[in-house]
Amino acid sequence: MNFIGENLLPGQIGYFLITLAFTGSIVAAIAFFKSNAEKDALLKNSWFNIAKWSYLAASVSIVGIILCLLYILFNHLFEYEYAWKHSDRSLQMEYILSSLWEGQEGSFLLWAFWHAVLGLVIIFNKNRWAAGVAGVISIAQVVIMSMVLGIYFGDFQIGHNPFILIRNSGMLDAAPIFFDPKTGALRADYLSMIQDGNGLNATLQNYWMTIHPPMLFLGFAACIVPYAYALTGLINKDHSWTRPVLPWASFAAMSLGVGIMMGAAWAYESLNFGGYWAWDPVENASLVPWLILISGLHTNLIYVHAKYSLKSTYLFYILSFIFIIYSTYLTRSGVLGDTSVHSFTGNDMNWQLLTFIFAFLLPGIYFLIKRWKEIPTISKEENMYSREFWMFIGSLILFISGLIIIGKTSMPVFNKIFKTNIAQPEDVLFSYNQVQIFIALLIGILTAITQYFKYKNTPRGYFVKKIMLPTIISVVASLLISIFGNINYTQHGAGFLMAIHLALFASIYAVVANIGYIFIVLKGKIKISGASVAHIGFGMILLGVLLSSSKKEILSINTTFKVFEKTKDEDPAENITLFKGVPTDMGKYMVTYLNDSINERDRKMYFHIHLETKDGKEEFDLYPYVLKNNKGSEGFGATPNSKHYWHSDIYAYVSAFQLATADTASFRNVEVAVGDTTFYSNGMLVLNNVAVNQPADNIPKLSDNQMSMTLDMTVISKTGNKYPIKPGVVVNNGNEIVQISDTAASQGLVVKFNKVSNTQSGKLEIGIKESNTLSDFLTLKVIRFPFVGVLWLGIIVMAIGFVLSMFQRASRRSNI
Repeated sequence: MNFIGENLLPGQIGYFLITLAFTGSIVAAIAFFKSNAEKDALLKNSWFNIAKWSYLAASVSIVGIILCLLYILFNHLFEYEYAWKHSDRSLQMEYILSSLWEGQEGSFLLWAFWHAVLGLVIIFNKNRWAAGVAGVISIAQVVIMSMVLGIYFGDFQIGHNPFILIRNSGMLDAAPIFFDPKTGALRADYLSMIQDGNGLNATLQNYWMTIHPPMLFLGFAACIVPYAYALTGLINKDHSWTRPVLPWASFAAMSLGVGIMMGAAWAYESLNFGGYWAWDPVENASLVPWLILISGLHTNLIYVHAKYSLKSTYLFYILSFIFIIYSTYLTRSGVLGDTSVHSFTGNDMNWQLLTFIFAFLLPGIYFLIKRWKEIPTISKEENMYSREFWMFIGSLILFISGLIIIGKTSMPVFNKIFKTNIAQPEDVLFSYNQVQIFIALLIGILTAITQYFKYKNTPRGYFVKKIMLPTIISVVASLLISIFGNINYTQHGAGFLMAIHLALFASIYAVVANIGYIFIVLKGKIKISGASVAHIGFGMILLGVLLSSSKKEILSINTTFKVFEKTKDEDPAENITLFKGVPTDMGKYMVTYLNDSINERDRKMYFHIHLETKDGKEEFDLYPYVLKNNKGSEGFGATPNSKHYWHSDIYAYVSAFQLATADTASFRNVEVAVGDTTFYSNGMLVLNNVAVNQPADNIPKLSDNQMSMTLDMTVISKTGNKYPIKPGVVVNNGNEIVQISDTAASQGLVVKFNKVSNTQSGKLEIGIKESNTLSDFLTLKVIRFPFVGVLWLGIIVMAIGFVLSMFQRASRRSNI
């Protein structure tokens, strides 16, 4: 049957390129390993050339696959399952780009793209390690491309084809409208009934999602290079790879670290869990390989300078990439399920993901064990006054930190394998923080002092002389912050508060001591101070995390009208209720929900929130927004907005909202006299006075033949807040009475003046109605993060340090 409107060519080209990339990678892997093993120079070069051009063909094919998929997405070809699942016609161009890597297949292609780029750099800057390293990368390409093959052997499936047509995916089977009722066959014009795609998850429709995944996957891809150098060294029984790998290890550490922190920035600006880090399993799974990679980078430096720690370097580089693959398993297998806010599942690739892990774990461990006794070591005990001793201690602490984090994160995997039901701790954040704060304390101090030691041995007097001034400055600075900084985080007791103060000292010490090292020891030579600059950035990150977390302040404490019940994610006590147009007291600020609007381009509903200090010296506007979720969960995805100061951020997001609807509540009539009090569910009303022909905001200007009677009343809530209201009546010529009600919107209260009940007693009848549909309202969570800018600046500084180190090492051509 010919189906009307289908565009099959891009899918056919794309799938041909998938098979070409898969087979090209197999040929390249075989040829590279043959070249690496060959002793004859001519044959070695011949095999290398075969491998090089095969790898190039596979790499060009991967680029072509991505272009075909982008063509399908940008042209809304919903005959393809991938386009229908991950995009729709309303998406802006940058978010269509993001939809490429929302799905598993697209993210694997992004990973393969970066492998291709890095492999080509290694191949065309050929050195004696290129064949072995590129061979390992080619094996990874074979495995990754198998994830998008989509071939079947009976019921056994290998990968999932991103170019599969929606009519072949089984997705239309549940909808009878796509089938001819007489024949039961799929209608030839089925595409005419698919008006739009399923769209992109609301939380991913943020500009960070166009840059965070590419950088993170660059980091993932870069981590294979140190692994490949280490495995090639074990296979070749040659340990001189430790020098040429250094710029690659620095690049991997920089790209993965920046990718992780871009994710933190995305969480801070897009997710509404109130911060940049939540020890979420997906965050942890990316952090652990970085920690182990940093451990390997430091032990690598130890071996280059002092010939210690080569076995540790092998182990750390191997495990860093293994945990990269494991993080992929955690993210894509669905094993995290309910424990992660941003893991995703899709096609069942669990067996392939596990194969990916063991395809690199087993050779690495096998050759490491086989060559263990042959790996050179120095039996001499390390000197405690040497740089290598303390660098190794720091590397070991980072490694242990990573093991603790991955152990806790992997509890769902443990439960699944061993059929246990070990629950997450009640306070997940604190369960990590209570351990990691002491890790931060130790690493901060080691980051500060280690560079002041020399390799092999350091005269005690030299060390004390150089470190003295930075130590004094750090002690004074940290004491001033501890005494005058109002750091009184007592939520977890005095012991944890003391740990915070000690960690603050350690982070300040790391910054000050490394600045001192650049000027005291290196004499200001920035080009050779990459490590110190990276350490300064790391210290700033620790400092920013500690200050912004320990001094985090909830500004939106609700003291008036609570609309929504407490859930596991939101506490109404930390969310202030705002009615449109009603200024509301929020401690230091008066906050007003002015209006809302929908941006036609991005379909986001923006809320205009005005904040003004009570002294009138400062005012600003925030524009948090919500976007309707079309997948993953119902309702709306809320995105925060922040006001940035040099010393803090005011961070706000809409946790819930309700637009005015038809009011079905009825009035309750009561009698009151001047001075009387009557009650409503959240407080009381007092009749202060009755005014005749007195002007009021809600009473129109009277003509000569009209009169008015207005009740001056005060609404007093249970919390003591007062709201003046003035219900009244206007009597027209001919005794026609017009009732004019008044509202206390924030209390959901409407009051009207019905009549004079008894002229002798002065009793008046009023009507009282309580309703939650009187006005548009929302609940807003507002948080102040002090000195969070130190964290973001620290990331930039650390990245600069890695880049300086990378170029410093790469410039030594004789070592590569």
